[in-house]
Formats: sequence, C-alpha cells, structure tokens
Amino acid sequence: MPREFSRTRRVAEQLQRELAVLVRDEIKDPRLGMVSISGAEVSRDLAYATVYISVLGDDKAVADSLAVLNRAAGFLRHRLGQLMRIRIVPQLKFEFDSSLQEGARMDALIDAALAGNRTDGDESG
Repeated sequence: MPREFSRTRRVAEQLQRELAVLVRDEIKDPRLGMVSISGAEVSRDLAYATVYISVLGDDKAVADSLAVLNRAAGFLRHRLGQLMRIRIVPQLKFEFDSSLQEGARMDALIDAALAGNRTDGDESG
C-alpha cells in the first residue's frame, strides 16, 4: 500500500519553498521579472527537478526570466544543497507554467458564451 505523502512530493514542496526565497533574495539580475514558483516535480530518484514558474509580463519577460533562472540553476542548486538536508540535490530545469493564462482564457470564453446566451434569450422572448 503506497504512502499518502511520498518522499518525492515532500522534496518537491520543500524545493518549491526554498527556491521561492532564493529567487527573491539572491538573484539580482535586472532581467528577472516578477517571478513566482508555481510548482515543482522531482524524479523518483531525486536526481532531476522541473520547476514551474509564472511571470508577470509579456512573452519577452517570460523568455528573459527563464534564461536567467536556467543560467543560475547551478548556483541555486548549490544553495539548495546548503539549505536542505538531502544527500542528492536535484538538477534544476525551469519551465513556464501556462496554467494561469489558460485559466484566464477559459474564463473569457465562458464569459463570452454566457453573454451570448443572454442576448439570444432577450431576442426570443
């Protein structure tokens, strides 16, 4: 029977918390925009981690922030090794999390569909 709260999930959540603080406090690159760490996935052997970020801004801000974070991945991994109590610190790969934009797009589509239904109901009645 699998445990409810696996080790990889615990490591991913701690990694997410620690990276949020490190990115905020220790990355001083002016190209880094308003970044938030929205999630992390760690491989079963804890060797690799994909960190999902969301960025406030346009596509250029997203690309610049991803470039800065992927370039600083070695530094961040070293600092994580000092902060976390695990033997193997995963290699970090940063990716853009588009779920917020997809959610906003879906909300807009739903609002447009509801507005269309309201106008159709007014014309028939």
